[in-house]
Amino acid sequence: MHFTRMGSYEHAEIPIIARGDGAYVWDTNGKRYLDALSSLFCVNIGYGRTELGEAAAKQIEELAFYTNWSYAHPRAIELATRIAELTPGNLNRVFFTSGGAEAVEAAWKLAKSYFKMRGEGQRTKVISRKLAYHGTTMGALSITGVPALRETFEPLTPGAIHVPNTNAYRQPDDIDPLWAADAIEEAIEFAGPETVAAVFLEPVQNSGGCFVPPDGYFQRVREICDRHGVLLVSDEVICSWGRLGEMFGCQHFGYVPDMITTAKGITSAYVPMGALIAGDHIAEPFQHGVNTFAHGITFGGHPVAAAVAMANIDILEHEDLCSHVRTNEAAFRDMLEGLRDLPIVGDVRGAGYFQAIELVKDKETKETFTAPEAEWLLRRYLSNELFSRGLICRADDRGDPVIQLAPPLIVGREQFDEIESILRPVLTGASDRIGDLASLTAAA
Repeated sequence: MHFTRMGSYEHAEIPIIARGDGAYVWDTNGKRYLDALSSLFCVNIGYGRTELGEAAAKQIEELAFYTNWSYAHPRAIELATRIAELTPGNLNRVFFTSGGAEAVEAAWKLAKSYFKMRGEGQRTKVISRKLAYHGTTMGALSITGVPALRETFEPLTPGAIHVPNTNAYRQPDDIDPLWAADAIEEAIEFAGPETVAAVFLEPVQNSGGCFVPPDGYFQRVREICDRHGVLLVSDEVICSWGRLGEMFGCQHFGYVPDMITTAKGITSAYVPMGALIAGDHIAEPFQHGVNTFAHGITFGGHPVAAAVAMANIDILEHEDLCSHVRTNEAAFRDMLEGLRDLPIVGDVRGAGYFQAIELVKDKETKETFTAPEAEWLLRRYLSNELFSRGLICRADDRGDPVIQLAPPLIVGREQFDEIESILRPVLTGASDRIGDLASLTAAA
């Protein structure tokens, strides 16, 4: 299993999820869970949408597969056209992949190849943020800023530089709100602007717990990139397809990147698919003579995946799920904000249906937990207790401990109440145990 401590199941039952419907899943024992993480930030339209299965079956009957290497097929053309109609600016060129990490890999390779075509082959470096997760293939892992994920596989692909993220909760009160944007310019200037190809940023940073940008952040970053001739890549593997209340996360924050990477919600994870979406100006050098973007993936633009993506976008549009998220975001956030009365709740942050609660040992000082304390709190107590009560969410410590929630876009007040009815007693229990953590971690 991926990212799993297999030893944890030496004397425990592996949870086996067998069925899903709407915002709920059932295990093989028949127990129901509210999936408040959309499996892995991806089942945006919820489970059990037979329309997507019907679209897949119809496409299999017509054309199960054909490669996009020097060929095309109708579904990939139709999907690329539809995506281009939804993206901001001139982001009209779509390069399909099998998932998010592949899209990030393709974006770095395209940036390097683009500059080489322009006679600026020395532009190879990329900048991303500390703690940010951009995938685990070797290039994407270099861009990823999570030390624990990188260490085992070093040395990594060279050329990735990491700058501060936008965790406002951990920043001094008197600091310039746009200091983290300015840190990107400092990194570009230190590396040498003529050597930097691209800046990779998520609209809302996932790892660390839904870090939102301050007002004007992306506008400042856009200015910085333009000033130094650097490309801006919006990594929206999570933040696209309605997660923030818009089809693309950059639209939520009012900026236009040079490239967008997407996956997950493009098919609501009914089948694997990802995409790199590039501006016309990025694709232009490859449109002439023998010039080629020398990159490809067997299953990129798979006809069945493209057909499923089209059906998925139909549902997003016909049910106006972006508007549903915008309408209900305040109620979702208010429910989470209501948990601030608990001693363990330090911060609540996020956007749309992508929210996090940071857990603290001392609310007044913002003191966080030691590594052994976080280990017991998240893995020995919170994860087990939340799951046993029927709530699936993420208890994560890539950074300070957080609880993350990203439910399917179809949920509303009934599910918010259900989430609160489980979170509150479980977090209350965690609060009650803070004073006993020393003995609990020693016993563990």
